[in-house]
Amino acid sequence: MPVYNERATIEEILRRVLAQPCVSQLVIVDDGSTDGTRDYLRNEAAKHPAVQVIYHEQNGGKGAATRTGIAAATAPFVIIQDADLEYDPAEYGALIEPLIADKADAVFGSRFIGGQGHRVLYFWHMVGNKILTLFSNMFTNLNLTDMECCYKVFRRDFLQSITLEENGFGVEPELAAKAALGELRIFEVGVSYNGRTYKEGKKITYKDGFRAIYAIVRYSLAPREIFKGSSL
Repeated sequence: MPVYNERATIEEILRRVLAQPCVSQLVIVDDGSTDGTRDYLRNEAAKHPAVQVIYHEQNGGKGAATRTGIAAATAPFVIIQDADLEYDPAEYGALIEPLIADKADAVFGSRFIGGQGHRVLYFWHMVGNKILTLFSNMFTNLNLTDMECCYKVFRRDFLQSITLEENGFGVEPELAAKAALGELRIFEVGVSYNGRTYKEGKKITYKDGFRAIYAIVRYSLAPREIFKGSSL
């Protein structure tokens, strides 16, 4: 769980995550928070036996925090969970079912399939997501409906066999590209979405959209080496 300045939501998201029967380990990476999140993690969250908290002294971005968390993971499946309340941990069961059944090596959530509820928010964000997903699919030859969805679940051995390079939100298209290059069996599962406004703390901006385009091209085409110490 990458965390940066989420004091308003950190207690509730931890409660929801730890309430899920499938969760055996929760690695929290505080990415240089300055709003009291770090104090809460040190004083309260770290007391839970399933929780491991790692602290970045400076903010490095979601991708940097995700890298740190992956390196510390020991459970067979790894779910990337944002620290806000936009995604519901109660849906973990549906996300990991294809992995448990050995039908998939990775499962991507999608806000655009299924009958789950969605908060109505920004039109242009929706358009941007669909354009980026189409662009990603053109390069990866996948047929995802929501490449930018933050709910992505992987076998831990795959995540720890690759090197993630993106420090920011570009980690989402990088993960999709490297999953395609690794020829993973990928399932998509519909998820609900309770998006928040910028006033409520949303952090992604139009600049991240341009970085996503760069990441799609960069990691889909070159280098072809994605596995540590080997190449495709």
